[in-house]
Amino acid sequence: MADYVLEVKNVDKVYGHGETEVYALRNLSFSVKRGEFMLIVGSSGSGKSTLLNMIGLLDRPTHGKIIIDGVDTSELNDNQLSTFRNSKLGFIFQFSNLLSDLTVLENVTLPRKIQGTVHNSSEEAKTLLKTVGLETQMNKFANQISGGQAQRVAITRALINKPSVVLADEPTGNLDSISAETTVQLLKSLNRKLYQTFIIVTHDRHQFGDVDKVVTIKDGRILKEEVEAKMQ
Repeated sequence: MADYVLEVKNVDKVYGHGETEVYALRNLSFSVKRGEFMLIVGSSGSGKSTLLNMIGLLDRPTHGKIIIDGVDTSELNDNQLSTFRNSKLGFIFQFSNLLSDLTVLENVTLPRKIQGTVHNSSEEAKTLLKTVGLETQMNKFANQISGGQAQRVAITRALINKPSVVLADEPTGNLDSISAETTVQLLKSLNRKLYQTFIIVTHDRHQFGDVDKVVTIKDGRILKEEVEAKMQ
């Protein structure tokens, strides 16, 4: 049996009621195996960011289920959902969202402090920062590094809690072409080295080259689901 880290089952997201009712997502179903590198693609307004919010447990589906690591998240209350999200999911955004008054190392360890599991967090953060080539930047403040470096810090921060899935919303959208290519290659490298599952929302499918799976969203529905050969 395949080890599915994520199962999206018959998910609808409806806003409004009656005559004002609008379906942002309609009957979406797909699954993601552990260790896959997956893209969610679609034009602006297609519903891909709404879908990412559902998977990221930042919003609840109107109908359907989001199952992560075998747990039906629809059965969790808000407090349980928050704890589950912090332990199981990592987030990377278009903007790095680093705190400028903290050092690079402090930004990376912040999720561990929020989770209340600070034991050995600095050493683990240092190891991850070395993995992404930022060992010389650890003690700099976040506003003292480049945009490309800041996004690498954000990627490291998303990994510090050893999440089951890392969700990335347009992670290259705020970068120049060289930094964007570096970021893509880094994400793919981490996928292979750490057997880390990545689900990435992007409007630029071709920027990512060969991946494991691509789900194309249009008007809140799955237009196409492509399963590709595993990256070498």
